[in-house]
Amino acid sequence: MGIGGSIFLIALGAILAFAVEFDLGWLDINVVGWVLMVAGFAGLVLTLWFWQNRRRAATTVVEPTERVVPVQTERIEERREVRRPSGRVYE
Repeated sequence: MGIGGSIFLIALGAILAFAVEFDLGWLDINVVGWVLMVAGFAGLVLTLWFWQNRRRAATTVVEPTERVVPVQTERIEERREVRRPSGRVYE
């Protein structure tokens, strides 16, 4: 559900439980508001709990057992020459 959905349910439930004075006869709006608030709080707690577990699992660091160093087998040299129209070579 997420934090946003949980807060929306809590706010909607509070509005229905405390601010609405409407009677349907077969449905008590105050009870619906309280149920929505409880569902929102439960969703908020579960979301925060899952986020906490995910953060804890993501910080696990595994150290390598061996360090591999590549061996350089050949040496590469680069030489650049610039020739001018006069015939002189500059290095």
